[in-house]
Amino acid sequence: MSSAHKRPSRVRARTRKTSVAKARKDSDSAALRRARAHAQRAIGEARQAHARLRDAIDILPQGIVFLDADGRYILWNQQYADIYRRSADLFQPGARLQDTLRIGVARGDYPEAHGREEAWIAERLARLDNPAGRHEQHLSDGRCILIEERRTSDGGIIGLRVDITEMKQREASFRLLFDGNPVPMFVYALDGHRILAANAAAVEHYGYGRAQVLGMRLDDIHDARETAGAPHMDATSADEQAGRTWKHRKADGTPIDVAVFSRLLTYEAQPAVLIAAIDITERKRAEARVAFMAHHDALTALPNRVMLRLRMEEHLSRAQREGRQLATLCIDLDNFKSVNDTLGHSLGDLLLQQVGERLRGALREHDTVARLGGDEFAILQADIARPQEAGALAERLIAIVSEPYHLDGHLVAIGASIGIALAPGDGADPDRLLKNADMALYRAKADGKNVFRFFEAEMDARVQTRRRLELDLRTALQADGLDVHYQPLIDLPTGEISGAEALLRWPHPERGMIPPAEFIPVAEETGLIGALGAFVLRRACAAAAGWPAHIKVAVNLSPLQFRTGNLLATVRDALDHSGLAPRRLELEITETLLLERSDQVLATLHALRALGVRISMDDFGTGYSSLSYLRSFPFDKIKIDRSFVRELDANADSQAIVRAIVSLGTSLGITITAEGVESERDLARLKAEGCNEGQGYLFSRARPQAEIDAMLRGRKGKAA
Repeated sequence: MSSAHKRPSRVRARTRKTSVAKARKDSDSAALRRARAHAQRAIGEARQAHARLRDAIDILPQGIVFLDADGRYILWNQQYADIYRRSADLFQPGARLQDTLRIGVARGDYPEAHGREEAWIAERLARLDNPAGRHEQHLSDGRCILIEERRTSDGGIIGLRVDITEMKQREASFRLLFDGNPVPMFVYALDGHRILAANAAAVEHYGYGRAQVLGMRLDDIHDARETAGAPHMDATSADEQAGRTWKHRKADGTPIDVAVFSRLLTYEAQPAVLIAAIDITERKRAEARVAFMAHHDALTALPNRVMLRLRMEEHLSRAQREGRQLATLCIDLDNFKSVNDTLGHSLGDLLLQQVGERLRGALREHDTVARLGGDEFAILQADIARPQEAGALAERLIAIVSEPYHLDGHLVAIGASIGIALAPGDGADPDRLLKNADMALYRAKADGKNVFRFFEAEMDARVQTRRRLELDLRTALQADGLDVHYQPLIDLPTGEISGAEALLRWPHPERGMIPPAEFIPVAEETGLIGALGAFVLRRACAAAAGWPAHIKVAVNLSPLQFRTGNLLATVRDALDHSGLAPRRLELEITETLLLERSDQVLATLHALRALGVRISMDDFGTGYSSLSYLRSFPFDKIKIDRSFVRELDANADSQAIVRAIVSLGTSLGITITAEGVESERDLARLKAEGCNEGQGYLFSRARPQAEIDAMLRGRKGKAA
């Protein structure tokens, strides 16, 4: 082939090679562009991921930091920078944590490093190299930071920072209030009831050693005799519960009543309950004693009239259903007054106690003996088949009571007269039975004493006597033959006369001064009590209107006055005619009135109080009193019966009762007045207990109005 022919072939070959190379070059350029685009997309996605990660950790309430394997900063959130705001200017990607620590130590950011800077840094870095658990770090501005760090899979570190300053402050406040609190306090785990903490007061009061109590469960101090087990709070209960009463047992085995105040909390990272246990053992005993006295006689501890009535109602209902009989025996001691007057009240009281014991010992278990007051007792003999059984019991009781008594070296002999009424023949309700038994008792005493008599329908001697007394009383009321005397009420803190109690007196032209205990029951039975009450109210208000403005007058009301329906009008009329301010009038009622639980009675009491008159509960504790009455009506005053006041200084039980009543009155804002104050020692004890007022012969007997007026003028309100 000629050279001319070969040249075009080489040219074509070179052209093909050039085209191939160009195509390859173009292909490589396209791949490079695609790779660059992919890389750019990857970088963009990485940046987006990084931005999303930062956004995510920035919204966390805790501080977050990421370090590489060499302890260099990679990423941190804003909360981390805020926590370490004094060092935040040092945080840069690639900066070493130990360098920022050193600078921070030099600046004084870490008070725990003061004086041992290198050692502190070494300890901190050691914890960083080998992260395990949590530790706390204190900053110079007083904050406390909780640190928790962990290794990542590539050898780096992820760290968590939590500002626990407020929590530490709360813990410190809790510890201060807990450890130094005089009230025994425990913290126990909600799960398992293990005691986690006990303050010094708890250790001392319960008698356990601190190490011992921390090894116990709450159930271990709970009295095992309570079948319900130790009450406790669970996760669904309210945050706080107050006033729950538990029974605990001290280390020496002594049981105590405690009022528990409890609250859920978190203690050392676990759900727990804080309880404050206030020992109310003595208070409960006093309350139980007061409640007991509501149905029992203070001197003999026998049932009183209200308890007797309740048991009579119960047995009468049963006897009616079963067609059986029961007997009511009223007993009056013969010659007791002479013994009391000769040997004194203390031996008289001892004699009554021994009589009560003998009567109680002579009865069956389901019979009841009660002291009605003074030297009068009553017995309910249940389930008898024949009247002779009651007669046989009466003979036995007379013999038992008549046996001699040894009283502090004195040999004393008394007797007993007994009246008997049978149900249902002599009455089907307690009042009728007691009344008829009392009439039979009157006949027994009239027949020579130391005998018993059954009630008989023709027994009218006493009724006739009462009829004559009623006629004389009506005459005295119409002819102005009654008088009102006044016994001063003394403000114990100041010794000043704060008021006077109006007491009705009847100077009979033939019989002399007739005691109220004799004619008041007649007035109540015959319907004269309303007129007598109105007379005393008018006379008392008129007298008090002339006294100094701070002196009050107290007037006793009979329960029957509330049944007439015009008591409010009577009181208002007495105030209007006298011009006496209602606040200066005190109306005294007894617990007998509240036994009726009548809506009319309560409505009248509230209307009187709305008028401005003060309401007082008289003879508190004599047998009808009950704490429930204090919830029925907001009394202004409670008068402690004289039986609790007499020889108060020598009677621990009476002291506890008086203390409980005074404390109750103080809590309820009620004035407490003590009746029957007769000695300086009793007065001193009442003052020490915080009693507000006193009344009794130590200060003054009841006096006619002229003498009271002179006393108030001459002594300017000071006690006699």
